[in-house]
Amino acid sequence: MLEVSGLSVSYGESEVIHGIDLNANTNETIAVMGRNGMGKTTLFKSLIGALPAGGGSSIKVDGVDVTKMASHQRVANGIAYVPQGRMIFSHMTVMENIETGLETAKSKKIPDEIFSLFPVLLEMRHRKGGNLSGGQQQQLAIARALVSNPKVLLLDEPTEGIQPSIIKDIANVLNEIRKMREITIIVSEQVLSFTMAVADRIIVIDKGNFIHDDLRENVDTEQVSKYLSV
Repeated sequence: MLEVSGLSVSYGESEVIHGIDLNANTNETIAVMGRNGMGKTTLFKSLIGALPAGGGSSIKVDGVDVTKMASHQRVANGIAYVPQGRMIFSHMTVMENIETGLETAKSKKIPDEIFSLFPVLLEMRHRKGGNLSGGQQQQLAIARALVSNPKVLLLDEPTEGIQPSIIKDIANVLNEIRKMREITIIVSEQVLSFTMAVADRIIVIDKGNFIHDDLRENVDTEQVSKYLSV
């Protein structure tokens, strides 16, 4: 569903992502793990088109080459992105926030399944986004991304600043989404317990390179933890 080959990304003269490959199957959840500053957010921004990929890079979604496409074209071709810090519209209501995700969707109606996944959003649909807790804003950001009916859902640090009980809820929701839809989920994360609850595969990124890639059941948690501790 997602094929990335030879991806390099630079800030000016400084290359931050060094020719990495990533293949993700339909209905697979992959966690990209690493400390801050190792390239997780840069990788995600390049996949959605917020940062240009270097020469020789290739990004394909369901066989379609999106490498040179603008962000909105990538969304239309099946990529959805929940950025670090959630980036919801604080002055807009919950419903208005979700509706902004319908821009590229065929139907302009919010699917009922969104509110069955996130019942708290139905309760708070008329409340301003800025008045929601961090966990509720994260659910809102995921809901906004899902209404575009993506093939690939990118979640950048979804547990950041969220209390442990809500982290479990978000893990449950991601697993539920996969049961409801044929979707590929890629999550960047530092919380190992969360990724062990959602991911089929765990990849470790270090200084812009993938240095470890294994199925969840084979993962040596002690080894991975060494790459996450400061």
